[in-house]
Amino acid sequence: MHIFPDAPAVARALAPDEPVILNRPHAAARAARFFASKFPGKSLYAVKANPSPDLIQILWDNGITHYDVASITEVRMVRATLPEATLCFMHPVKTASAIREAYFQHGVRTFSLDTLEEVEKIVAATTDGEGNAARDLRLCVRLRVSSEYSELSLASKFGIDVADAGELLQATRQVADWLGVCFHVGSQAMTPFAYVQALERARAAIAAAGVVIDMVDVGGGFPSSYPGMEPPPLEDYFAIIHRHFEALPIAYNAELWCEPGRALSAEYNSLIVKVEKRRGDELYINDGAYGALYDAAHVAWRFPVKAIGREGERSSELQEFSFYGPTCDDADFMEGPFMLPADIKAGDWIEVGMLGAYGAAMRTAFNGFGGGEVVMAQDEPMASLYTGRKDPRVSDNVVSLR
Repeated sequence: MHIFPDAPAVARALAPDEPVILNRPHAAARAARFFASKFPGKSLYAVKANPSPDLIQILWDNGITHYDVASITEVRMVRATLPEATLCFMHPVKTASAIREAYFQHGVRTFSLDTLEEVEKIVAATTDGEGNAARDLRLCVRLRVSSEYSELSLASKFGIDVADAGELLQATRQVADWLGVCFHVGSQAMTPFAYVQALERARAAIAAAGVVIDMVDVGGGFPSSYPGMEPPPLEDYFAIIHRHFEALPIAYNAELWCEPGRALSAEYNSLIVKVEKRRGDELYINDGAYGALYDAAHVAWRFPVKAIGREGERSSELQEFSFYGPTCDDADFMEGPFMLPADIKAGDWIEVGMLGAYGAAMRTAFNGFGGGEVVMAQDEPMASLYTGRKDPRVSDNVVSLR
């Protein structure tokens, strides 16, 4: 993989007509060390955020030993990459064949669930050919909690209501060697209070069930830095989670887990796109809704941007722009606004930052697009939760925390 000092160097060297992904291994390594050393429990990387084997290896090398996998394909990939990692199958609805393969072939022992039917499925799928039920299952009951403090809700699809959780916890305790509760407050939680509220719901469910709990998994939701979204320091989240975890009615040796995805991967990637056409305040670029900018189109996510690649002076005046992607669809549209120099024109390049989470992972080949090179960059991401650094060359569309 080619190594460049920064995005402008990539543009000068390659003059790319296709989008180019820039990997920053040092940023992912720093994020991993931060969670491994500062979160008061175990951190499971949520593989769905970015399933790159290279990234997964970087996280492992820097202290992340547990991985939240949501499909048998993720199970196979992470196990092939990391033979010694602890894999946790945290999707609450799984096929029996996936459970069976994960348990017997890949050593998975931890499974999440939110119904009695899923408990029965897990027990049946992990029973051996002689009819012996598994005695080492580590099962996590997923509770439904509020996503009101997060930018993207995860409150509708999975999780049992707290009022109904007692019976499920009791039934799961009967077949589990180790019982946990888990939840997800939604993606990009903008205040630590999101976890306080969720842990109070967990308290109510545990108290009603009257069972011994061996683990509490507070899920994901840990934020990254984007334009218009400036969360508190992650240490504030960790401190308040730990304080409320310690007050729960759980086993004295119970473990605390979390499942960061975005917070571990967002700073790993950025993307160089080319401006193919300008129409007023609309820029036609060569990536979009069916590529790495899926979130910019479908959930109006505002990624940080900066113009690169033109020799000479550039206008210091910034203007709001929206983007059209390269496909034939009107839906390939990203409203933004994205703040860029007012004189930007066709032939210029733009670096779009903080795309490591759900960026590269969402790329498709729709309409024949989605190709492009992957290179390595040595500079810092446009914004960071871990350094407080803001690139002075970047417009105010890029935010910094400290």
